[in-house]
Amino acid sequence: MPDKTIMKTNFASDNNSGIAPEYLAAIAEANIEHAPAYGNDDWTKQACARFREFFETDCEVFFVFNGTSSNSLALAHLCNSYHSVICHPLAHIETDECGAPEFFSGGSKILLADGPGGKISPAEMEKRVHQRRDIHYPKPHVLSVTQATEVGTLYSIDELLELGALAHGLGLKIHMDGARLSNAIATLDCTPKEATWKVGVDVLCFGGTKNGMLGSEAVVFFNKQLAHDFDYRCKQAGQLASKMRFHAAQWIASLRDGLWLQYAKQANHTAAFLATKLRAIPGVRFMHQPQANSLFITLPADTIAKLHARGWSFYEFIGTGGARLMCSWDTQENDCTAFAEDVRNLLAASPGIRA
Repeated sequence: MPDKTIMKTNFASDNNSGIAPEYLAAIAEANIEHAPAYGNDDWTKQACARFREFFETDCEVFFVFNGTSSNSLALAHLCNSYHSVICHPLAHIETDECGAPEFFSGGSKILLADGPGGKISPAEMEKRVHQRRDIHYPKPHVLSVTQATEVGTLYSIDELLELGALAHGLGLKIHMDGARLSNAIATLDCTPKEATWKVGVDVLCFGGTKNGMLGSEAVVFFNKQLAHDFDYRCKQAGQLASKMRFHAAQWIASLRDGLWLQYAKQANHTAAFLATKLRAIPGVRFMHQPQANSLFITLPADTIAKLHARGWSFYEFIGTGGARLMCSWDTQENDCTAFAEDVRNLLAASPGIRA
């Protein structure tokens, strides 16, 4: 067992948080009796019905175990092997899926369309579509957007509407990586439909794991025709849960009781609280304007090393001195205060930093 005397709040990832108590209770409730396997149970039927109420539209819903499988299988289902997917250079499907989208699609190529703040520029997307139109080049077929983005920024509804209209006009399908969509909706203060199918999203990968669940993501097809045989793809990829009711029970609780929004708001609130604390410290610079539950800051390398030595955990991957601080559903204000105080004290003792 680790020495808990030196364990501190983990700001590395919202994947590192535990399971929210309501989801554990939902799993326990679904565990009382036997139920048909592979999604043929009443829990799964009820969860899918909840999703249709939640998004205010008829849609097809499938549950898988993690974000890599949800994104990769959704994209593979949209694409043939000769197609390509357009995404931002920082998108998870480009940087953190270990080639899974290409693997499951049989070779579909990823094309990059840059833009500031982790968001795809419409002009860059259009440029990629028109870059080449000959048979020797993989045919652009899908636009993949990430909401919230990998750097904690958000597409506004107007930005999504512009991208959606342009993408559909160019003949593209639209996939949304919504691993942190709940956090985005909490900030945008919009309805779920306004953030998804109303802006043109055809397929959504809706995150539960990062928002307090035990390993469950929902793949939601708003364009139901595109969902044909997706259950077979899930089975082939080892993503058809035999005891599906334990996925479904968590989603029922989340959508029924508003836990998806409650916990997203808590994560966003503590991120904003931490940002306020850090902005008051000389020597801390923000790399992006925080809008959801993550902060990106630069600190001296020796300060980062000393923070790790004091038991703080966070990732560094946005250039030299960059640090990502991710708040979770269970992050508390006192966690943020303690971290900020350590940053302040270390920087005050660092040469060249003025108080």
